[in-house]
Amino acid sequence: MVLKLALSSILVLRQNPNCHLLSSATMANPTSSLPSKASITHVIFDMDGLLLDTEKFYTEVQEIILARYNKTFDWSLKAKMMGKKAIEAAHVFVEETGISELLSAEDFLTEREDMLQSLFPTSELMPGASRLIRHLHASGIPICLATGSHRRHFELKTQRHRELFSLMHHVVLGDDPEVKQGKPSPDIFLAAAKRFEGGPVDPKNILVFEDAPAGISAAKNAGMLAVMVPDPRLDSSFHGAADQVLNSLLDFNPSDWGLPPFEMAAS
Repeated sequence: MVLKLALSSILVLRQNPNCHLLSSATMANPTSSLPSKASITHVIFDMDGLLLDTEKFYTEVQEIILARYNKTFDWSLKAKMMGKKAIEAAHVFVEETGISELLSAEDFLTEREDMLQSLFPTSELMPGASRLIRHLHASGIPICLATGSHRRHFELKTQRHRELFSLMHHVVLGDDPEVKQGKPSPDIFLAAAKRFEGGPVDPKNILVFEDAPAGISAAKNAGMLAVMVPDPRLDSSFHGAADQVLNSLLDFNPSDWGLPPFEMAAS
């Protein structure tokens, strides 16, 4: 039975090479849907929810705000907000919850900001983040950060991890003048690709790490390959556009993408 399923999956991929088999089996065996001839030379990382465990702060604060209006914050709404610029996510928040006549997007951000200021400096790294960043840097793979966070929030979130983030070749933030539109627009990833040494880098040679559906869409809209490391509470229907879906960065195998294996840096 297992052999029949494996053979049928191979047949589907041969008939339709763009088909991504992102079922629960793919999560257990994430190499099954990889592009067959990936030649990755550069890597771009998202930050919130991928490298830093900051999404929980947004959830906590937004639950508090909505409770005043007898409303609840769920993951279908969070999925629509993740990865976007702050003002874009704020508009989604007040409109989707039906409180736009009671609380403007701008006032929501002001209120949220006051609560987040004390939380961001306590941000912890996500599992596997330090290992992967240090490995790629030590192996000579150019890496950078492309996050929807603006400068003030970036400084607060990373203040305990500045040495690690200093390994990035460059950082592109959500308030960068070249980023006209937030994710799922490709602006931030195209800007990041241009700033590597000798850039712009061909998008097909870039691998993007993301946790948010909007971020995966942005990477694909930029013509790049994308690995998704979603929160387990995110509905699997949001996984479809990713080239690979992992439970954690600890599950990432660089060799799957033609990148130096972890043993190389260790040796």
